[in-house]
Amino acid sequence: MRKKLEEGIDFYYNEDGFVVLTEKFHLGRGYCCGNGCKHCPFDYENVPDQAKRERLRAQKRDANEQKPNNEQTQAS
Repeated sequence: MRKKLEEGIDFYYNEDGFVVLTEKFHLGRGYCCGNGCKHCPFDYENVPDQAKRERLRAQKRDANEQKPNNEQTQAS
């Protein structure tokens, strides 16, 4: 039997009302499903379209570069 998903832990609703699965959920599943999920911790390895896979990787890289570095902000 599957565990019931918990809002705020396994998923959340985005501003458009869609369910977004969290990184914690994906890690618990243990593999990339290939759908291009926003919080995929597996580097989109099973996304079948190579161009889409590379685009998703670049978007994630860009988003991570825009986040403030906790070590830099704590050291200031």
